Amino acid sequence: MELEEIQSSKRVLDPPERIAEILFGLIMVLTFTGALSVAEADRAEVQTMLIGAIGCNLAWGMIDGLFYLMGSFAEKGHGLKIYRAVRSTDDPAAAQQLIEEALPSVIASVIQSEEFRSIHQRLKQLPEAPDRAHLSREDLLGGLGVFLLVFLSTFPVVIPFLFMDDVGRALRTSNIIAIVMLFLLGYMYGRYVGNRPFLTGFLMFILGSIVVTVTIALGG
Repeated sequence: MELEEIQSSKRVLDPPERIAEILFGLIMVLTFTGALSVAEADRAEVQTMLIGAIGCNLAWGMIDGLFYLMGSFAEKGHGLKIYRAVRSTDDPAAAQQLIEEALPSVIASVIQSEEFRSIHQRLKQLPEAPDRAHLSREDLLGGLGVFLLVFLSTFPVVIPFLFMDDVGRALRTSNIIAIVMLFLLGYMYGRYVGNRPFLTGFLMFILGSIVVTVTIALGG
């Protein structure tokens, strides 16, 4: 086994991360659409809202993508640190503790001491670690994926304002789209964690409905 395989980064984006990024972008754009007053808003205010919503999610998408890259780099650097520490020690107990800390607790709890020693010996037979961690192509794709998820999640909610002249109708359509998206996000999350996807989607739908109702009641 090559060292590069051991240090390969996680998948570009796991399902919970995709859901969280889309949810983040959706909430951000709802703060702009919810601020519109149906009775007073004109096309100029709608245009200002669109520029603000798109610009905000563009900026936050870039920032969130950067945070993803920082997290990936930190994870790889920490992994290299543990790898060097395990290889440099001849104490089986110390090696076991280091390996345990690097593994999920559930997995570490079922590994026997003999297996830890075997892992320790196999790690010592691998090549020396690189001097420092490097971001891979997959890491960069992950950062780009985060940016696109946050940024593109803006458009389903703002599209009605681009094609409808009636601000009230556009706002109601936008709210419906947002609520449907919230239900689908809740459904996907519930399905991933195995916790009644329809119920989770419905709860997310209820939460979205409350948020939209409150913003409308406050003049949105």
